[in-house]
Amino acid sequence: MTTQNPLVPLPAPIARIATLAGAAAALAGTFLPWTWTSEFPGDLTVTGYPGGLQVLTLTGAVLTLLFTLTGYGIPGLRWLIPGGTNSPVRLLALAVLGTTGYAMGAISYELGGVVNLEPGAWVSGIGALVAVIASLALPSDVALPAEGPEPTGWQRFRNSLAAPSAPRARALPGWAEILVIAGAFGLALYLFTYGIDIPTEDSEQFIGFLITAVLAFTALTRAGLIARITALTSKHRNVTLTAALVAAFCFPFTQNTAEYALIGANILIFATVALGLNVVVGLAGLLDLGYVAFLGVGAYTAALVSGAPLSAIGVQFPFWAAVLTGAVVSLIFGVLIGAPTLRLRGDYLAIVTLGFGEIFRVTVNNLNGNSGPDLTNGSQGIPSIPDLNLFGIDFGLTHELGPFTLSRPANYYLLMLVVTAVVVLVFRRSGDSRIGRAWVAIREDETAATAMGINAFRLKLLAFALGATLAGLAGTVQAHVNYTVTPEQYQFAGSVPPNSAFLLAAVILGGMGTLSGPFVGAALLYLIPAKLQFMQDYQLFLFGIALVLLMRFRPEGLVADRRKQLEFHETDQLDVPKPRKPDETDAGIAKAGA
Repeated sequence: MTTQNPLVPLPAPIARIATLAGAAAALAGTFLPWTWTSEFPGDLTVTGYPGGLQVLTLTGAVLTLLFTLTGYGIPGLRWLIPGGTNSPVRLLALAVLGTTGYAMGAISYELGGVVNLEPGAWVSGIGALVAVIASLALPSDVALPAEGPEPTGWQRFRNSLAAPSAPRARALPGWAEILVIAGAFGLALYLFTYGIDIPTEDSEQFIGFLITAVLAFTALTRAGLIARITALTSKHRNVTLTAALVAAFCFPFTQNTAEYALIGANILIFATVALGLNVVVGLAGLLDLGYVAFLGVGAYTAALVSGAPLSAIGVQFPFWAAVLTGAVVSLIFGVLIGAPTLRLRGDYLAIVTLGFGEIFRVTVNNLNGNSGPDLTNGSQGIPSIPDLNLFGIDFGLTHELGPFTLSRPANYYLLMLVVTAVVVLVFRRSGDSRIGRAWVAIREDETAATAMGINAFRLKLLAFALGATLAGLAGTVQAHVNYTVTPEQYQFAGSVPPNSAFLLAAVILGGMGTLSGPFVGAALLYLIPAKLQFMQDYQLFLFGIALVLLMRFRPEGLVADRRKQLEFHETDQLDVPKPRKPDETDAGIAKAGA
């Protein structure tokens, strides 16, 4: 048991009190003005009413106080730190310092010097700095209590001052576990809504939001709280899926403008296509670098049969028929591309799929009536795709639903949510089936899987065809959401997702082979560029840095299954046997035993 950290020579009780004092000061500073002018985004001039970046500092300070108090064994807070470590306190204090320091630097840069900082900024900044320094003196390891009666009252408080502990939480009843899952998804919806509602021109607040969110998530992971919630979601999978769909359904009703509902619809399209790619890459282990072409096949097919004025076919299918047509055509292309190429492995397969993606883009660009048949209108694409009309509902119009108003993007968001639910059902059922287990076996070792009687080629072709079908399904909705389809939308890499590089990154970032991982990765990769448009010229550079950091610190992805965690963080090597002492011969050991 460690009571003093050698990094900062300060006794643990004093360090904990100093951490509380610093976090309290940072909290109090948010109720004071940080600057004198409202020109800085967020209006940080009001006394007694935090706004903008002050809200993020306040949130981080409250979490720091909460997790610091858990070290004193307060009964109501024991559930927060099942990991029994002080690392969450350090990370949360660092989040407060990072957000506050960034706010002070941004105010000084944009308004012309530190003279524009009011006392509230200094109080929060100094308090956050004190909390970080004091948290470094907290014990590195916190011992969990041994089995037996738990101390109560003054004895527990006195013991916690000397060596803070995190008592093991008792098992919750079933109804409480369901409430925790519902609360977790409700909180996730609130955080997502808060981030997406930040105005695009207010990039300072969004950067502060990212700083707080990343460090707070890391703190909750180190505390073991994320693992505990993950265990609950694994235990109640049907409840988890229902809660996720309900939270996603509620999103458009939280939006007052069409801009952010459109971002939500595009995120769902991006995430659904990424989930289809997860079948190919995450389950079957096939590196597909041209997957966005299947999205384009579905989108172009839907555009051609939508009744658009510039459609070369000149027909108009009902939406259900257009969806089936787009999915079937994508399936056919998946089989035609996969049949001659899936006997390749590794880099060779990646090169072939990359070539298919580029061939698709060049082909639709040349089908303009000059270089080839007049089918896709070349580089101009197929514009003016009409809005859908389902069950008498015109998706191009706004609709009143009680006190809520659903805009055009909100209508398509809800439609895409239905498509997403279908894709999730297909992914879950296929992943848990005998075929899904065979895909995983092929991913881990194709030679061994073949030796065990698995028809690797047939199952890989099935995965390729299924992934193409799911991408084509999403493409049919994308064509109507964007009004037009053009070849430039379906590149290998570009500044605007979805493209093949970003789709693959969403799967890797979120977690290969998982259900929720592609959604997390797609949301991050789409939302961050949409909010930080001033960094568009450096987007790919920053994107590469983020991937390098991810591969270094969390190679299994943000949402990882147990198999990936064991693969990247545990070794299969056996312990090296200790050498025997000179008198430890077999005969001597037998004699001693006798």
